[in-house]
Amino acid sequence: MSKLAINARTTTRPAVPPAPRWAEFAAKATVLTTVPSGLWRIAFGFGIPVGFTGATAARYAEHQPGWGTVYVVVLSALAEALAFLTVGLVRPWGQLAPRWIPLIGGRAVHPLAAIVPGALGSAFLTVLGITAAVGGWGRNMAEPDSPHGAAGLVMTLAYLPLVAWGPLLGAVTIDYARRTLSRR
Repeated sequence: MSKLAINARTTTRPAVPPAPRWAEFAAKATVLTTVPSGLWRIAFGFGIPVGFTGATAARYAEHQPGWGTVYVVVLSALAEALAFLTVGLVRPWGQLAPRWIPLIGGRAVHPLAAIVPGALGSAFLTVLGITAAVGGWGRNMAEPDSPHGAAGLVMTLAYLPLVAWGPLLGAVTIDYARRTLSRR
């Protein structure tokens, strides 16, 4: 198929070349960056001891299980869903919305509708990751009630992959922009 129909009318544009292998790998890796922290949060939300002590542990224990559990499960699912959107930048559904989506199903995705949120998300996540890596995380983990020892290491290792989310999203977004905007 050499042409991609924009809508039911006769308007067409040249086909977008497929994503390179590295971009597909980066998109899949982006999805995986949120999994460890999500699993850690969900365990924490269900009241599994993860190393918090003192007043902090007591404050969390009041809501777990309970609304705290719902909160961390929803937060983890939201992070995973947002990370999964990166896959759309390397798949056909990032160019033509699936028919099952209300209002936009079957219509072409305007490249900027994916590029702008991807670029803004990448910038935000990269700044957040850098801020955490250069001191924010260390200050938080230095608090007396924060997890220490093995529990602190597990928590750090669970959250560390999130530092890669922004740069990976940025690389995939740049590739998507290169492939889609050059065809207009």
